[in-house]
Amino acid sequence: MPTFLNVAHSLTGRRWVGPSVEMDRQAEALAQQTALPRPLCQILARRGVDVVGAESFLAPQLRDLLPDPRSLKDMERAATRLLSAVAASERIAIFADYDVDGGSSAALLLDWLGQMGRTATLYVPDRIDEGYGPNDEAMAALAKEHDLIVCVDCGTLSHGPVAAAKDADVIILDHHLGAETLPEALAVVNPNRQDETGDLAHLCAAAVVFLALVEAGRQLREAGKAGPDLMAMLDLVALATVADVAPLIGVNRAFVRQGLRIMARRNRPGLVALADVARLDTAPAAYHLGYLLGPRVNAGGRIGKADLGARLLASTNPAEARAMAERLDQLNTERREIEAAVQAAALDQAETRGLDAPLVWASGEGWHPGVVGIVASRLKEAANRPAIVIGFDGEIGKGSGRSISGVDLGACIQRLAAEGLLIKGGGHKMAAGLTVARDQLQAAMDRLSDLLARQGADRAGAADLALDGLMMPGAATPELITQVDAAGPFGASAPAPRYAFADMRITFAKRVGERHLKLRFGDGTGPQLDAISFGAFDGPLGPALEAHGGARFHLAGRLEINRWQGRESAQLRLEDAAQPG
Repeated sequence: MPTFLNVAHSLTGRRWVGPSVEMDRQAEALAQQTALPRPLCQILARRGVDVVGAESFLAPQLRDLLPDPRSLKDMERAATRLLSAVAASERIAIFADYDVDGGSSAALLLDWLGQMGRTATLYVPDRIDEGYGPNDEAMAALAKEHDLIVCVDCGTLSHGPVAAAKDADVIILDHHLGAETLPEALAVVNPNRQDETGDLAHLCAAAVVFLALVEAGRQLREAGKAGPDLMAMLDLVALATVADVAPLIGVNRAFVRQGLRIMARRNRPGLVALADVARLDTAPAAYHLGYLLGPRVNAGGRIGKADLGARLLASTNPAEARAMAERLDQLNTERREIEAAVQAAALDQAETRGLDAPLVWASGEGWHPGVVGIVASRLKEAANRPAIVIGFDGEIGKGSGRSISGVDLGACIQRLAAEGLLIKGGGHKMAAGLTVARDQLQAAMDRLSDLLARQGADRAGAADLALDGLMMPGAATPELITQVDAAGPFGASAPAPRYAFADMRITFAKRVGERHLKLRFGDGTGPQLDAISFGAFDGPLGPALEAHGGARFHLAGRLEINRWQGRESAQLRLEDAAQPG
């Protein structure tokens, strides 16, 4: 594919790639036939939306996109058992993962049960002491005190722990990759079971839980009874979908759009408190879920009390929610400090090994298990390779991995576990977790590297910067950005549109704090546009643009609306730059 604006090596080392000639033609045809702005039509064309489907795409209705819950195996049985437990006032326990998806899934169930007049015991394992997923001791103890255990965002690979819960029925509502055999649970509802079609493989666990509640609602209606308002719970589904980096396609996109509207009403005390401590003073967008709210919910499971995030999301008491949110905010600050130290050591180690291998990995003594996944993401971004980061405590290491598009890391990790190179491991295509013995570390990483190389992981170059087209500063208005946002929300598998501004002159440049850069630029004849580049001084971008010396640059990034003191203006979130060649 030819380069865009002839940029083969930008200031951040990337090649710029623009829309194909065919894509441009499709966008032009859409613009002529729909009278929609051409930048919006460029996004529609990239998503494969035609004239007939444009209206429904821009205003997706959940009722049109929601799959039949019964299309998932064991779903009807799971919902029936949940309702029977409610009707008989049985003792219910919820065993949840410690991340945002697990916390949101648990909060969904706790909210629904509360509205049905029932309570449940929440159990979230400690990341360090117990690790991911159900364990024999915890499940056996819960089974002695409860009639039904619902495992959310975990359990699909937990054959032993499910067997240990012999005194209770177990339902699993999960989305992680399943093995050839399933645990002996009453129901295993998982779109990533090996005997599923895969049509709903993009759902996060909270979405699976939501579908279970939809099925429960249908069974209630068939019995002539009313159930809770499920639409009001979509704020939790939206948070989990974005934070778990689930693809924003199909029903996921509708979940997030509707969930953001629900969240903007500020009816859930936990999310209100979380937004307030994060100083979110605008209507929430997908970005805020992924970068402001999600990390704070995660902080409890990473370095604090494991169930804090789930309890916050399920809280109905504003004062209690505020206290928990403040604690999570404090933990998130501590998490960032721990992460920075591990990241520096891991990157140094990975660079020594070489960032061009099929697998980029690092391990260290005492690296906190709560930050290894985030650091793996940073290594993946730095090298555009699958990355694994492992923290050792004695002879046992716990690690997390992140993958790149087109490379299935979860399946490879699962294979290593089956081959005995890992103590345990699992996940999905883009993310995975593992436990490994120190004396097996090198063999496991060598084998994983080989498996990833077979998928082409070693052939990925520097990540291209995909651009949707050219724009002039004067065309970037709040009105246009609002129209373009109708194609959102943007996120995983639905990237926000990026535009290039060609041959621009920088008229103002100022460092903000230690790492960021503010700019103003124009072509010298028309309006100018403000820009902000976060983390610009972490690499060559900031120094080069700050010391521009009057030189002209191609600038690229995403447009956003900057709201300040009641006024709105367009702003470029600057991601890259190159000097005209």
